[in-house]
Amino acid sequence: MTEFQPKWSCEYCTYENWPSAIKCTMCRAQRPTAPIITEEPFKSSPSLNSHLCPGQEGSSVLICPDSSARPRVRISDEVPETTSKWSCHMCTYLNWPRAIRCTQCLCQRQQGAQQGPPRPSETPQTSEPGSRPTPGIPDPCEEYNDRNRLNTHIQHWACSACTFENWPKSLRCVVCDLPKPSTMPEAVHQESDAEGTMSLSILNEQERTSVGGGVSGVAKASQRRSSPTLSTGQAEVQIELASGAVGTEDVQEMDFKKLKQIRNRMRRTDWLFLNACAGVVEGDLAAVEAFKSSGGDIARQLTSDEVRLLNRPSAFNAGFTLVHLAIRFQRQDMLSVLLTEVSQQAAKCIPAMVCPELTEQIRREVAAALHRRKGEFPCYFLTDITTFTLPADIEDLPPNVQEKLFDEVLDRDVQKELEEESPIINWSLELGTRLDSRLYALWNRTAGDCLLDSVLQATWGIYDKDSVLRKSLHDSLHDCSHWFYSRWKEWESWYSQSFGLHFSLREEQWQEDWAFILSLASQPGASLEQTHVFVLAHILRRPIIVYGVKYYKSFRGETLGYTRFQGVYLPLLWEQSFCWKSPIALGYTRGHFSALVAMENDGYDNRGAGANLNTDDDVTVTFLPLVDSERKLLHIHFLSAQEMGTEEQQERLLRQWLDCCVTEGGILVALQKSSRRRNHPLVTQMVEKWLDGYRQLGTCPALSDGEEEEEDEDE
Repeated sequence: MTEFQPKWSCEYCTYENWPSAIKCTMCRAQRPTAPIITEEPFKSSPSLNSHLCPGQEGSSVLICPDSSARPRVRISDEVPETTSKWSCHMCTYLNWPRAIRCTQCLCQRQQGAQQGPPRPSETPQTSEPGSRPTPGIPDPCEEYNDRNRLNTHIQHWACSACTFENWPKSLRCVVCDLPKPSTMPEAVHQESDAEGTMSLSILNEQERTSVGGGVSGVAKASQRRSSPTLSTGQAEVQIELASGAVGTEDVQEMDFKKLKQIRNRMRRTDWLFLNACAGVVEGDLAAVEAFKSSGGDIARQLTSDEVRLLNRPSAFNAGFTLVHLAIRFQRQDMLSVLLTEVSQQAAKCIPAMVCPELTEQIRREVAAALHRRKGEFPCYFLTDITTFTLPADIEDLPPNVQEKLFDEVLDRDVQKELEEESPIINWSLELGTRLDSRLYALWNRTAGDCLLDSVLQATWGIYDKDSVLRKSLHDSLHDCSHWFYSRWKEWESWYSQSFGLHFSLREEQWQEDWAFILSLASQPGASLEQTHVFVLAHILRRPIIVYGVKYYKSFRGETLGYTRFQGVYLPLLWEQSFCWKSPIALGYTRGHFSALVAMENDGYDNRGAGANLNTDDDVTVTFLPLVDSERKLLHIHFLSAQEMGTEEQQERLLRQWLDCCVTEGGILVALQKSSRRRNHPLVTQMVEKWLDGYRQLGTCPALSDGEEEEEDEDE
């Protein structure tokens, strides 16, 4: 009959294994061998022998100093020991009496550590050398250090933030330092409830490379995006560090308590700001809109403590604002949200919104007018030419109705920035007054599709809602990649040399940047670049003139970067006979495109300093300047080495692709021609239906009474 053999306890996970097991069943650790026993080094240490019963101070057998999990060697063979455990002063974990360090946090045992009450069932039995313990009586040498099993009668309290079960005498959570609910004052409760009204998480996982901004180590955002509006019943914001949890080794490298104090001081607006910063890096527009809609300050700068919480020094620097991050990572769509303040004085009402049925028919007409060119250059092109203009009947409306119309159809902020803050459009009195060539910035959606929307607004008066133009843009770039790639590479190389950058890239790097440009064209909502404007000029088969700001500027007037959008984009890869010479105009302000259109004028004969325009009474001619306010020629984008030359050569090239003339004031202008008879009838019908609503307002008695009251007040 086999004699009973007790189980052996693993020194790492304290799991009790069968005697025949060579490795631990739980953690696969090797079975411990007989411990090394010393006699003299720790014999007279009172701190190590303070847990022994009277009469054990002179024992010559002591435990090894690294034995912290459980007792390995019996000190006495005759005198029983007490099993009163000592509580760690840091984490309140109950350790075995012979443990020199805490099993949980590895803190040094203090002298005179508090011990819990002894339990009779934990009293070990003495035995002769080589004998086995009596069956049925627990052996403390073989017991694992399990605080839950030994203290099931103690009621722990669970932390409301991290759900960690703390000991009753702990006033704060050991893990997250949150106060105990029973001892938490009412002010703390209210603050926790106020801060618990949102659910945002910034998960800094593994790093990746940002292609657009060229910056490595961008934090990976959570798969679940934050919503712009936050309900009051959501959980508290939690920002996790780079690894998701802080281990014992990381505690020695950084001051984790300091980070917890910083997080405890954070408020709801602070969490929204941090989440918006991470949203800019990861392209989460909803996080940026949530911060802006809550009334957050766009000019707010990151502090050193906030950068420490985000834990991504490669992406975030102290002093950075959301605008700095958007420019650094080339988030054009977010710049439009951050820097373009949409006027809230009146609800926007453009022709495409008033007539949804006609708008859908126009979209189908645009899709039917797109064809692919056969041959070596299979690029898409539009078969029809249309130019959207504001109807001249607007001037027949009462002044207050005109003001209401312009508030609803124009972007006042863009108009002000292009006219007043920097003289980019309407800077010439000759063009704006005598030649009636004033440009108006139409209101446009602040999204990544603003370039495509503004192109269709300037031609057909609608949005690219179904991404028809974006699909044609992507297919043209993909199918004609060789043609556009050579132009783009040659232009970028010349640009870098002309501005003194003097950098050279390997062919692999050029290919990577080109692949990124192709990917932007295929993603709805993704911001587009100069190359895409160049391709759109080929799809329209007509030049595109962009009047834009030269520099990104913050609200404090600081220059943040160069825009590079302003200039003329010619369809240079088409034959000149295949293209139209009447251009369209776009405005660019702080990462946002807007369509610049003129108003119809009635019956102009020969205007433009003696230039014979051969126009009839139904044709509207708008003079678009080809020079800036300093009379410098606008840049022509994506010229080849043979086409680049002096300013006279570039002016000669403009005259070949556009109908140009020089005004009496010496301004070189391009002629934009539009005609009601040449425009699509659906577009004319849509504009007329939109204008009828304002005509009815002009006949409203309430508005007439309002005008009379204003006249009486003036008198």
